[in-house]
Amino acid sequence: MDNRQLSLESRLLQLRDEIKALEASALPPERLKGTLQKLCAERAALESELINLVVSPENNTRSEAWVGLREGLLATVQSLAETLRNAQNRKPAPTPAPKESLLTRAFAFLTQRTWTAWGGALLLVYVLLIAMAALGTGFNGLFGGPEHAKVFFETYAGNPFVGLLAGLLVTAIIQSSSVTTSVIVGLCVGGLPIHVAIPMVMGANIGTSVTNTLVSLGHIGHRREFRRAFAAATIHDFFNITAVCLFLPTEMAFHWLERLSGLISGALYGSHGFNMDAINVVAMATAPVEAACHKLFLLIPNATAANVTYVVFGLALVFAAILLLGKLLRQLFTGRAERVFRTAVGKNPVAAIGSGFAITALVQSSSTTTSLIVPLAGAGLMKLKQAFPFTLGANIGTCVTALLAALAFTGEGAALGLQIALVHLLFNTCGVILIYGLPPLRRVPLVCASSLAKLACDCRPMAFVYIIGVFFLLPIVCLALYRAFAA
Repeated sequence: MDNRQLSLESRLLQLRDEIKALEASALPPERLKGTLQKLCAERAALESELINLVVSPENNTRSEAWVGLREGLLATVQSLAETLRNAQNRKPAPTPAPKESLLTRAFAFLTQRTWTAWGGALLLVYVLLIAMAALGTGFNGLFGGPEHAKVFFETYAGNPFVGLLAGLLVTAIIQSSSVTTSVIVGLCVGGLPIHVAIPMVMGANIGTSVTNTLVSLGHIGHRREFRRAFAAATIHDFFNITAVCLFLPTEMAFHWLERLSGLISGALYGSHGFNMDAINVVAMATAPVEAACHKLFLLIPNATAANVTYVVFGLALVFAAILLLGKLLRQLFTGRAERVFRTAVGKNPVAAIGSGFAITALVQSSSTTTSLIVPLAGAGLMKLKQAFPFTLGANIGTCVTALLAALAFTGEGAALGLQIALVHLLFNTCGVILIYGLPPLRRVPLVCASSLAKLACDCRPMAFVYIIGVFFLLPIVCLALYRAFAA
């Protein structure tokens, strides 16, 4: 046996061991197949060369030995091929399902049954109301509340534009145009001229929309939802801004709101006062819980730190409630429930305006009413054109509180208080009739809200720039400049 033959047989034995090792390995099918092809090609070349050396007429013994070795190699290759086929047909092992969080399990439990889903939605609405009340209480604690607002208004009562910005800023801080207009009513009863108070009321109308704009930020993590929610929130802003642009110059020129409200108040003067607090179901339901939460935060030694922390708590609660409420609403408003809702509110503008008015008159806050519409718009259950008339109804409904507050005054100056409350009502009602009644004007808030929502969606920081700039920074800078030059 020469050296070449020994070398070939040794390599063939190594090849057999490699094939056996491959058979026991856990290589992926594709890699196993490629390796097997290389080994088979090498085996065929070695076999051919060894046959030429071993198989000859004078060496039958070696020939028989090679036949045995070749049959063994073929059996090994066949076994490996069978293993390869089984590996290709084998199903991958299922990956273990990720563990569900407690919040996910709770949400799954709520959506199993319709009644639990509705109960969860009502609970989240209640939490949202408490969160917005917490924001108002926290801001009141930081900036002094209605008493400081009264002093503030008296300081900036000389210029119509400055009065407008003062009303905007105070309402954005207090987050309730009802409270602001009630303070203005009291000022008019105390002798503040009507023509001075009218721009303040208009500014309060713009400032009240900051709450629902803040609520829309709860959808900022989802691009499409945020665009719809931000548009539904800011359409309230742009309607009020459009109304101010139309009515403030004409009022300063012709005093038509002052004269018309004076005629009506003269006819209504002498009505008995009425306290809306007796039927304010929302305030009665939320006040105890909100007061208990506020007491916990007041345990913080520093009053300013306590109020700042309470405001942050309110914002966090608003965002959490909006996120969960949006998910639940998508589960609930499908099929029949969605059709009923859209028939009652979405398809008929008159019904939508009436619904917005009735709900706002009950809860005494247009901010609350419009904030509840934002999650519906974000979830895609209400289009912008459907949310618009509902917002207009809320804008009229917010006048009820100041009107009833004015009716509660008696004696000298009560007629002036009623008159400024009627100015608020006439301003909002005429704005709805004129702006929503004329298609060219109706498109202005819709186009502005849609464009701003697209810009904020493409660049998320723009939403914060808009809120801080329009509702806080611009009024503060203008009022500071006015005070500096007036002094």
